[in-house]
Amino acid sequence: MPELPEVETVKRVLEPRLRGLTITNVTVKRPEITAYPNAEEFCRLVTGQIISHMERRGKFLILHLRSHDRIILHLRMTGCLLLTPADLPEEAHTHIIFSLSGSPESLPALELRFSDMRRFGRFWLLRENEADTYTGIGKLGIEPFDAALTPAYLQARFGKRRKTVKECLLDQNGVAGIGNIYSDEILFTAGIYPARPANSLKQEDWERVAAAVPERLTFFTEKNEITSEDYLQSKGRNYRNTPFFQVYGRGGQPCPVCGNKLRRIVVGGRSSVYCPDCQKSEEA
Repeated sequence: MPELPEVETVKRVLEPRLRGLTITNVTVKRPEITAYPNAEEFCRLVTGQIISHMERRGKFLILHLRSHDRIILHLRMTGCLLLTPADLPEEAHTHIIFSLSGSPESLPALELRFSDMRRFGRFWLLRENEADTYTGIGKLGIEPFDAALTPAYLQARFGKRRKTVKECLLDQNGVAGIGNIYSDEILFTAGIYPARPANSLKQEDWERVAAAVPERLTFFTEKNEITSEDYLQSKGRNYRNTPFFQVYGRGGQPCPVCGNKLRRIVVGGRSSVYCPDCQKSEEA
C-alpha cells in the first residue's frame, strides 16, 4: 500500500499540472469506486468544475475545487493516479477518467485516470460546507511533520497501551500516514524492538521515536522525488525508496549498522523486520 512518502510524491507530481484545469467529463467504469455519492450523481456534480489545488492528508489525496467542493480519494493497496494525454492507451483496470481542459492550446487534451487492480481505492465528493461523515479523514491523528508530534504526545497517546509499539505507529488515529514499511524503518532508526509493548517504553524511547518519525519520512519523501515525465513513463509506480530501506523487506540480510542478520517476525498480523542486536527486546 502506498504510504505517506508515496502519496506525497503523487501530490507533488500532479498538483502543479492540475491547478486551474476544468473537468469537462467524467467516466466511471466501476460504480463502486465512487463511494459517495453514487456514480451518476458524482459525475453530474463534478463535471464543469475547476480544480483549485491538491493536498495530502495522511494517505488521502484531496482535490479542492474552486466551488469549495472537494474530491477525496484513497489509493488503498494498488491504486494509481496518472495525468496523461487523452490519446495514450489506458492502463488495465482503469476505473475512473476525468477529461480535462484549460491547458495551453499547444498541449494535447489531458485525462486524469485512476486505475486499481484490486479495486479497493475509493472516491468521495463533498459539497461546500458538507460535513465529512464518509471518508474517515476527521478521525486521523496529527501529521508526522506537525510540531505537536512530541515525545509527550506519543507517550500520552500510546504509553499506557499493551499493544506493540509497531501497532501503535500503524494507528492512523494517532499519527497519520505511517504504514508497514516506514514503521519498520522508524523503529530501526529509533533502536526499538517492533514487538515491544508500548507501555514498556521509557521517556528516552519516546524521544527517539518522536525524532525518527519526521526524519525518516522526510528522508524517504526526498528520495522518492521524480519528474512528471518519469512518473508517467513508469506508470506512477517508479518509487525510488527500495535501495534506501535499511530493514524493510531485508529479512536474513546483514544489518547495515552492526552486520548481524536481520530477522523477520509477524507483529499484529503484519510482517516486520528488525535487527536483534540494534533493537533488543525489553527482556534482552
